[in-house]
Amino acid sequence: MFWKRKNKNKEAEEAPAEEIAEPVNINVVVKTDLGNVRTNNEDTASFFRMADNNLLREKGYLLIVADGMGGHQAGEVASRMAVEIISEEYFRPSPGVGKEKLLNKAFNIANTKIFDLASANDIYRGMGTTCTVLVIYGNAIYYGHVGDSRAYLCKNKKISQITQDHTYVQELVSNGDITAEQAHTHPQRNVLTNAMGTKPTLRVDTGKYQLSFTENDRLLLCSDGLYDYLSEDEIGAVMSGGSLQDVADHFINEAKRRGGKDNISVVLAELAAFKDDSNVRS
Repeated sequence: MFWKRKNKNKEAEEAPAEEIAEPVNINVVVKTDLGNVRTNNEDTASFFRMADNNLLREKGYLLIVADGMGGHQAGEVASRMAVEIISEEYFRPSPGVGKEKLLNKAFNIANTKIFDLASANDIYRGMGTTCTVLVIYGNAIYYGHVGDSRAYLCKNKKISQITQDHTYVQELVSNGDITAEQAHTHPQRNVLTNAMGTKPTLRVDTGKYQLSFTENDRLLLCSDGLYDYLSEDEIGAVMSGGSLQDVADHFINEAKRRGGKDNISVVLAELAAFKDDSNVRS
């Protein structure tokens, strides 16, 4: 998918390392679908909540979507490795280390392992993956991002994109060469400029988002199989109503109804009403 599809490094101040945030209680829905055309799913999506309460207080929750690329099912190997390695590295006990540094380190370790496997084995040569992570720490949102999967926050019925695409077309928009409206139909809109596993070194966007995660807010991580078919306004309107499961089902069904040429993955999160309701569904 690299040639078919697929910056700015956002920085924000982190909370002091000694600050410990009590974990909020969240509901999460994870859903991924082949779409109408592909015979294998190169997307991997997941949600991680540690059973160890001390680790949960130190690290928060982690939501992740990765969209792999490469023939002979190598794309699904790359996306699965990204999810497994990043989650494992992020949740290693590391008192006093900031969330952004943890994410940057985890992304780079995953990149090295994917690149080394791709370089050593012809079956996996050329494989890679996008990867977008959100960490919910108290009411703060931290992100790590490579590629063109996306993260959104829906607050007060308004949607904002947390991440910025690492694509040729996004560079054109950032440079003022084309408008955001023109980008939607540009013939090279899916050409990536940055991906995990394709080079020995990796540029990672990390940061603390400027808005907090509070009551009635919703978060979405998704692969381009969703937003290639639904506009930002449509995504925001759907996220504002119905249960998380209804929203996830609508996203998948509507993307497939409009073509579904790629795999489609969504991870949705909201604050839960009661302590016992923290769960994940797929």
